[in-house]
Amino acid sequence: MKNGYVKFSETRTLQEVVIDTDKKALTLSKETLALDKCNLDVPINGTVYGTLLNYKGELEKLGSQLNEAPYKNPPVAPVLYIKPVNTLNRSNKPIPLPNDTRELQIGAALGIVFNKVTSMVSEQNALDYVLGYTIVNDVSIPHESYFRPAIKQKARDGFCPVAPWIVKKEEIANPDNLEIKVFINGELRQQNSTANLVRSVVKLISDVSQFMTFNEGDTLLVGVPENQPLVQNLDHIRIEIEGIGSLENTVKL
Repeated sequence: MKNGYVKFSETRTLQEVVIDTDKKALTLSKETLALDKCNLDVPINGTVYGTLLNYKGELEKLGSQLNEAPYKNPPVAPVLYIKPVNTLNRSNKPIPLPNDTRELQIGAALGIVFNKVTSMVSEQNALDYVLGYTIVNDVSIPHESYFRPAIKQKARDGFCPVAPWIVKKEEIANPDNLEIKVFINGELRQQNSTANLVRSVVKLISDVSQFMTFNEGDTLLVGVPENQPLVQNLDHIRIEIEGIGSLENTVKL
């Protein structure tokens, strides 16, 4: 069981709970509630920032492309993008499949949720600004270019499902060594670990906070592992991150 936070749709404020992922239940005060009986909202309410190219395997896969025009070198600073509010989606809700595409790319990501204004922080102090961690599915329409903003591919309605809770940071001993698994229709299709991040969690927070400010409720995705699974209409996706739980959705035209 883990201590964490959820947001009930009726109250729309974060409440502390004990999360039992095995029994699929929450304990609020002294009352235990079955998860499928709870009307839970997305537990984050700030801006969601995604990070590109933060897995070593992603960079290795691109190989010599990183040295081609226009940049001619691998990135020296974090490469970020935004998942706007229209993309937020709840666990167990359908992921809309747009009429102009047949496949979607699944992006299993650890989400770092901030608890206060975060600016110019050191690696040593970075976790002082973290409320906890959640699971995010950074859904995209498959695309190849990293050199133009992929708004049309990444910012569609419902393209950012978020797990129903935030696990307190104190519950996660080492966020840089969490196993990530993606199951499509029950079949394991991707397995990786945050041990393979280019920038660790504290280094990513510190580096990004040198040039922009996070506010309470903002979420920073650490990145998406290479070899993202593709899904089609009616496929069921389950993302598991060690110590945090799971996030499930189904693609629906």
